[in-house]
Amino acid sequence: MSGKIDPKLFSHSGQAASQESCPQCDHELVIRHGKRGPFLGCSQYPECDYIKPLHQNDGHIIKELGVPCSECGHELVLRQGRYGMFIGCSHYPECHHIESLDGDDSGTEPKVELTCPECGDGHLIERKNRFGKMFYACSGYPKCKFAVNLPPIKGTCQACGFGLLVEKKTAAGIKHQCANRQCGHYQTNDGDSLE
Repeated sequence: MSGKIDPKLFSHSGQAASQESCPQCDHELVIRHGKRGPFLGCSQYPECDYIKPLHQNDGHIIKELGVPCSECGHELVLRQGRYGMFIGCSHYPECHHIESLDGDDSGTEPKVELTCPECGDGHLIERKNRFGKMFYACSGYPKCKFAVNLPPIKGTCQACGFGLLVEKKTAAGIKHQCANRQCGHYQTNDGDSLE
């Protein structure tokens, strides 16, 4: 091996070229980088605006798990999504059930399922964002977009009557706060209001 890089791998602009040609104008496609990662784009941009993603992050199925969905009974599958791998129902989009990849929860206390205070149909489930941070969102997504960043707890806000509280850790200890962003009222763990 000579250690030299083949100059044919790069286009005239110095961008890495692919072996494919543009289906719109038949010029070569080059590898470009955007805020969502690398993609193939036409070398004639901006005259030709053809692009093609390099990675499939569309929720495609990687593996069938042979386990029934707890909501509808169809098989659970491992999917590759935009923010990583997750377990979901094979009957999507009719069923939006998603499970954590964190493993077996046996031996731990079962989590209380809280009904979504916004739509009343779904329940709040624990999810991770693309940075690995936990949040809690309605299982009825995308119809219902309700989500909170703090752990939700059962309760009603004494100030506005909203049907959900969140647990907030402060220097003074744990406080319960209204999950309604327009309210944000604090109350103690026993339900007394804090000013």
